[in-house]
Amino acid sequence: MNRLITVLNVFFGIILLSTSGVHAEIVAGRDYKILQNPQPTQNNERIEVIEFFWYGCPHCNSLHPHIKTWLKNKPDDVDFRYVPAIFRNNWIPGAKTFYTIVAMNELETMHDRVYDAIHRDKIDLSDESVLFNWIDRQGIDKDKFINIYQSFTIQNQVARTNQMMRQYQLTGVPAFVVEGQYLTSGKKGGTPQDTMQTLNAVIDMVRNTKTP
Repeated sequence: MNRLITVLNVFFGIILLSTSGVHAEIVAGRDYKILQNPQPTQNNERIEVIEFFWYGCPHCNSLHPHIKTWLKNKPDDVDFRYVPAIFRNNWIPGAKTFYTIVAMNELETMHDRVYDAIHRDKIDLSDESVLFNWIDRQGIDKDKFINIYQSFTIQNQVARTNQMMRQYQLTGVPAFVVEGQYLTSGKKGGTPQDTMQTLNAVIDMVRNTKTP
């Protein structure tokens, strides 16, 4: 009996090792999607990574701290940028808020605060009157914020976001586009750590295919 148990343990151990080896490799169609119409990147000599997000998305909120940690040790050959997604009209204020705080050079401070206000403090920042009063309490020039928020520049950036979502064939957030042609949201049902591992694997794949 003991010998049988030992044989079974070895057998299942081999299966486990082989299975883990298979899942360690990313697979097109499972871990990432190849876009039918690849888009140009801003710098051909570097690997571009775009995160499409929505401030109101709980998964984006859970992933955000992991992205911040990753950015502290981001590979030197990678350029990263955020793009606020817009799938419904009530997502527009979040996109305009993002572009406004970027224009005011307040992203480093305010990006986290917007997430916290929505998910921790349960403040409805999609209501513009609530948003503007909240901005005032953050020590931001409220009038300047409103002027930029309502400007043609921000409207044009929102229009550009809608165009990018069509180009990148987005169906949800959070989503990463790597090098203008690989779309990934991590493993289905996976943790934020799984998502970041998948992102790193896609980046490595792109790096290996770039011409030296």
